[in-house]
Amino acid sequence: MRQLDYNKEIDRICSFIDKYLHKTRFSKVIVGLSGGIDSALTAALCVKTLGSQNVIGVMMPYKNSHPDSLNHAKEVANQLNIHYEIIPISDMVDTYFNTYQVEADQLRRGNRMARERMCILFDLSAKHRALVAGTSNKSEIFVGYCTQYGDSACAFEPIAHLYKTEVKEMSKALKLPESVINKNPTADLWDGQTDEKELGISYKDLDEILHYILDKKLTLEEIQSKGIDKHKIELVISKIKNSEFKRKMPEVIEKVWE
Repeated sequence: MRQLDYNKEIDRICSFIDKYLHKTRFSKVIVGLSGGIDSALTAALCVKTLGSQNVIGVMMPYKNSHPDSLNHAKEVANQLNIHYEIIPISDMVDTYFNTYQVEADQLRRGNRMARERMCILFDLSAKHRALVAGTSNKSEIFVGYCTQYGDSACAFEPIAHLYKTEVKEMSKALKLPESVINKNPTADLWDGQTDEKELGISYKDLDEILHYILDKKLTLEEIQSKGIDKHKIELVISKIKNSEFKRKMPEVIEKVWE
């Protein structure tokens, strides 16, 4: 894996945030705090750049969300000394499904939750004149582990160049709460859900394979020669290909026929 100087990388990200807000003429950001490590790191980097008075946290639990998610989000907000709001999304989500789509499965319901949260963030961004900071990491972006126009929607992405394992190491460098750093990553969309269970691979293995594919430009055979299971490599390659549409702007017809 890559060997990062995390202190230098933290400074580089802070510079990126500062320049982007200066360019867009904003002074505040808003972050959806899930209780997970990605949103915690994003909020911490924004606070380090802009000061706690210019960062707003929003917690949006669903009725089935694990209590730890909200508790950990509060712990992060309190450590960073930022103002936060709690807006439960159960009624908003359930009204749609209970009225029109009772048969919807867990995936559809989870996607709706992600999009509902982003609707709230963008509404509050207008209220507070604050840019929505994205919380996606490189690992999840490249395997499509995100909801299009849900958690992938934002004004800018401070940690999208970091693999999940690097997010964890940077969070340690910034001394974020251990309860957040050491928990099993989860989108908390249903009981017992974890990221690695859904992905079918650990983040350690995923990041190593992504590093070889994206950074080193190695072939399947070259990666396999390093002792990595072929099925894991094929799984990652498949996820990259199948989620390519999520990483692109909508397709358009470029020229008018004359």
